[in-house]
Amino acid sequence: MGEVKSDLEIAQAATLEHISKIAAKLNVSEDDIEMYGKYKAKLPLSLIDEKKIAQNNLILVTALTPTPAGEGKTTVTIGLTEGLNKIGKQAMAVLREPSLGPVFGIKGGAAGGGYSQVVPMEDINLHFTGDFNAVEKANNLLSAVIDNNLQSRTRGLDIDPRTIVWKRVIDMNDRALRDITIGLGGTGNGIPRQDGFNITAASEIMAILCMSNDIEDLKVKLGNIYIGQTFKEKKPVYAKDLNVVGAMALLLKDAIKPNLVQTLEHNPVIIHGGPFANIAQGTNTIIGTKMGLSLSEYVVTEAGFGADLGAEKFLNLKCVHAGLKPKTVVVVATIRALRHHGGAQKEEYNTPSVERVRKGIENLEKHIENVQKFGLNPVVAINKFISDTEEEWAVVKEVCAKHGVKAVISDGWANGGNGTSDLAKAVVEEINSGSANFRPLYDWKSTTIVEKMNKIAKEIYGADGVELSKKAQMDLKNIEDLGMGSLPVCMAKTQNSFSDNPALRGRPTGFTVNVREFEIAAGAGFIVPILGVMMRMPGLPAVPASEGMDIDKNGVVTGLS
Repeated sequence: MGEVKSDLEIAQAATLEHISKIAAKLNVSEDDIEMYGKYKAKLPLSLIDEKKIAQNNLILVTALTPTPAGEGKTTVTIGLTEGLNKIGKQAMAVLREPSLGPVFGIKGGAAGGGYSQVVPMEDINLHFTGDFNAVEKANNLLSAVIDNNLQSRTRGLDIDPRTIVWKRVIDMNDRALRDITIGLGGTGNGIPRQDGFNITAASEIMAILCMSNDIEDLKVKLGNIYIGQTFKEKKPVYAKDLNVVGAMALLLKDAIKPNLVQTLEHNPVIIHGGPFANIAQGTNTIIGTKMGLSLSEYVVTEAGFGADLGAEKFLNLKCVHAGLKPKTVVVVATIRALRHHGGAQKEEYNTPSVERVRKGIENLEKHIENVQKFGLNPVVAINKFISDTEEEWAVVKEVCAKHGVKAVISDGWANGGNGTSDLAKAVVEEINSGSANFRPLYDWKSTTIVEKMNKIAKEIYGADGVELSKKAQMDLKNIEDLGMGSLPVCMAKTQNSFSDNPALRGRPTGFTVNVREFEIAAGAGFIVPILGVMMRMPGLPAVPASEGMDIDKNGVVTGLS
């Protein structure tokens, strides 16, 4: 076996087509795209066609509960797109944008891997077209206006600084910014108060961008951002009260347009928006998905982490809000993850063990059952690794068949579309069966917030129910007093377990989900219950990935994974 190239080396060796040629494959003329160099472009919202959206096929890619290294969900998404094109279907992928925090931290980039990548890889992982920067600036403009209003004697809204829930953001892992005191240092520096930073992907502006249908809808949602309460009358204060919505929308005027790039096999990909799935909704923009469905017969999209997080939110939040109806779901599984859930330690992930796979497969079974609760029958993609064995694959195929589900080997990392053609055929076969009858898990308006949380906790996580802390109970009363009880919920939970305890592997039972507090995302249109210990500003590991990165005098990047 020859030397295995890194993802970056494979991407750098690729010959890219001019982005106008990629647009032409979607019947989009060069005059309709806004080019960012030769290999990236923005697409105008005018290309969205609601009639075509209903006619074409939406495929969601999710996964079992991942190991810390992830299970290659984006790689499978891109590989499946290549495979569909290989078997003669017109297909494209719609993905999220990477955050610089994970890129420079521990996770690395989010453009796929091996021979199932989106390119230009360096650009996509580093700033891209500036969408994250625009979200960050819009968020922090609102922060600046809030603090300016606090010290204004003539135009102040009497905002109680103790009730302000809006935080600043930065697209970097920086634990030192989680809790800070601002306004110190004397006259002219503002009103001293406690504040903090979230990572940009966790900003409500990011959630709003991803849940908006157009620029006018974006402005309405920006205006509905909840800031806090007035000091004397205890009235709610929203962003629209600060006359800042127009300026925020102006900063987002380009970010709202989807980005067009290409795969290594020159198939079109839209990359747009980037909320995390453990602390936000974890899916790309409604606009990006609708754009894809307007331009292509098959659209393959993904939702972050396991199906208990990204997929649940994709189906209960995004699809309901946007009126989307997916035709099937692909659940990505790896043999190493099944070994993990079967008791293997990190150093044993690559050690074959049929016994551990049989024990750990209960995790995959639960995810399959959960997808079926939404009226969709999934296809399982076994993301192939060199340490896999035929015997372990046979266990997965056997167990999946008992649930009426086909399990197919996906070899996109090593072989691109040639390695995913069988998966593509299985997905098309499932779509053509006509079995899809999508339905959300709960009704937004006819159930209370506690009922919604219990529904998700019991049916999706397998919990006995939810338990609210005193802080959460107070938050819930405020939410109900504000008239927001009919909003859906976006659960913030660890990605490492069905429970709120990351140490519980497999398919845990006999546990209760603990709701520590609530956050209000009135602009995005949902309430965020915080389950267990969750942070919206990650920290860097002891040895961050950034230590291995560099660029030479010729502009060649190294160390970007």
